Amino acid sequence: MPITRRSFLHVSSMTGGGMLLGLYFKPLAVAQRGGQAAAPAAAAMPSNYIKIAADGIVSIVAKNPENGNGMRNVLPMLIAEELDIDWKNVRIEHADLDDKYTPGQTAGGSTGTPNNWTPMRQVGAACRAMLISAAATTWGVSESECSTASGRVMHAASKRSLGYGELASKAATLTPPDVKTLKLKDPKDYKIIGKSQRGTDVHEIVTGKPIFGIDMTLPGMLYAVYVKCPVFGGKAVSANLDEIKKLPGIRDAFIVEGTAKPANVVASDPGLEPGVAIVADKWWYANNARKKLDVKWDNGPGATQSSEAFAKRAEELSKQEPMRKDLRKDGDAEAALKSAHKVLEASYSWPFIAHAPLEPQGCTAWYKDGKIEIWTTSQIPAGGRNNVAKHLDLPNDKITLHLVRGGGGFGRRLYNDYVTEAAWISKTVNAPVKLLWTREDDFAHDIYRPGGWEFLKAGLDDQGKLVAWKNHFISYGEGERFSPSANPQVAEFPAGFVANFALHASLIPLCLRTGALRAPGSNAYAFVSQSFLDELAHAAGKDPVQFRYEILDSPLVKEASARGNVFNATRMRGVLELVAEKSGWGKRKLPAGTGMGVAFYFSHQGHFAEVAEVRVTPQNKVRVNKVWMAGDIGQQIINPAAADSMAHGGIIDGLAELMAQEITLKDGGVEQRNFNDHPMVSMTEAPPEIEVHWKITDNSPTGLGEPALPPVLPAVTNAIFAATGKRIRQIPLSKSGFSWG
Repeated sequence: MPITRRSFLHVSSMTGGGMLLGLYFKPLAVAQRGGQAAAPAAAAMPSNYIKIAADGIVSIVAKNPENGNGMRNVLPMLIAEELDIDWKNVRIEHADLDDKYTPGQTAGGSTGTPNNWTPMRQVGAACRAMLISAAATTWGVSESECSTASGRVMHAASKRSLGYGELASKAATLTPPDVKTLKLKDPKDYKIIGKSQRGTDVHEIVTGKPIFGIDMTLPGMLYAVYVKCPVFGGKAVSANLDEIKKLPGIRDAFIVEGTAKPANVVASDPGLEPGVAIVADKWWYANNARKKLDVKWDNGPGATQSSEAFAKRAEELSKQEPMRKDLRKDGDAEAALKSAHKVLEASYSWPFIAHAPLEPQGCTAWYKDGKIEIWTTSQIPAGGRNNVAKHLDLPNDKITLHLVRGGGGFGRRLYNDYVTEAAWISKTVNAPVKLLWTREDDFAHDIYRPGGWEFLKAGLDDQGKLVAWKNHFISYGEGERFSPSANPQVAEFPAGFVANFALHASLIPLCLRTGALRAPGSNAYAFVSQSFLDELAHAAGKDPVQFRYEILDSPLVKEASARGNVFNATRMRGVLELVAEKSGWGKRKLPAGTGMGVAFYFSHQGHFAEVAEVRVTPQNKVRVNKVWMAGDIGQQIINPAAADSMAHGGIIDGLAELMAQEITLKDGGVEQRNFNDHPMVSMTEAPPEIEVHWKITDNSPTGLGEPALPPVLPAVTNAIFAATGKRIRQIPLSKSGFSWG
């Protein structure tokens, strides 16, 4: 988000004294008490971030969606630090969607921190400069003689000071400074950044206040359920709608033709899925009526799909020439394999999995007089608005979209199908409607992490050095086009570190929606590449950590790490060394049945390495005793407590994916329906200790939502091998007879 002198802040005075930089949005609570909230008034210049009241209390707008990623705290912290205000005097408000005044309102890919690190600090610094200017004018002194602290401007020579609230009205009349003239704080002077700050919503969450999307209420609001075909792409031919409409509390029931078409490769947001909507006075009425709904479905071409058939087809393709041999080719892998001293082959696989956030999908919409107002937990709210505009044939300026806190996202709320459904239903019944999915809806109609297979072959020379790597990658798509998030990462380690490297692919047609799930791609590929590297280390007769050091130190490192924002061998070696030191790698004597495993991975700009200590009983009961993590996300940990929490959450999430999470298809439909057959890690199953370490380096800060997750899967499977000699090449572990214990 570039900030210039001509497009920086909108400044105005407030009634009763004060300073408003940008627009003040109507809080969610006001909208809930009655009436539609008006769309924000236009402003001459963008940015809606700071409001200073006459009493010195500062309200800061958090612009990005909040789904547990901590951005509602982090972004205001950046502004408050440079504004030089005490955190206790900050109040946080959530922005509505506004491309012009608060651009870049997304939550995904761990981009919140890197995209906003400099711009948000500049917002705070500019406001502070204006307050200093107002004070200097009041006193008739030079701005250079003034300083700030704790929400006050001070003139040391005369021992005078004024609070921000006293200066706000005057500062509001000044022209914002040129961003090029702003001097940001030296990190040694930080009072907020780098200090743990409790989440602004923590008290409301633990006391059960209605702050989530599922809690939204409006006057006269109706409730809806939306029933879709068990097979993606299928549609309703007929339904007993007359019977449903006669049930208690039911206002309407109707078939939605939809726009989503069955296809082997579908877009991330394929449109409005066909289905049957039931609208009622209460959600219980709607869901109860659903149980009596009798629909005749046309399942479409997807009904022939099954996980069993996919696995069989992958095995067939692995024995044929790859469909695509153009993904990456360094040197001559075939020739190097023929001359290698030792050659290893292995096949790995991973399944479809669901996002499974604790709050199922839902959205509240109010269509009235050719306009629509929406309350959503979307991670890409602009995408939701654009879909609504398309399907309801409305211009964007007729759509007001409010961001409401979501109960988990993990990538699921990047996709706005539920937003489009709510909007369509509201327009059809011409009333405010809250659409709520059931947990079963959420599992049966997710945008799944795609499954896949990798058929690997690698060669070692007589010194145990890795000299060749060949990968036949098989996943979903058609022709040369991969299904969303099913494509391999062509720069994945050890690409760039092996002189002879080949990455080929074959695709299996799929009629199912796939997409990004926390650490997309990395959450599966780390398991494969780091597990196979472990196999190679043992085949070379080398310690797994030392084997990785040798590859990282290869002559190709400079070439591979000189491409800007990519894998950096020096940073990765730094976290690997740190985690080896902290875990006592190679120095601890472990009891029988206990082993340690190591893995690293570069994911969403973060360099992370992890070690797991795992105990395995003769009955294949697995207990992760401890996980050590070392991460490099740059020069500054903005909110340490939140960072540690995010790292812990990523590791535990990864363990859930590892042990038992799997989505399977039979006759085109998803077999799993709830947490009982797609389980999360319980409190008793989680590691009793997770030790987090940060490697501070001279790099701009990056995000944390993704990168802690991928390494834990291979760290644990490598530890299982160390403990038992059993090599894991297929996840979830439950398919190989393992369970928590």
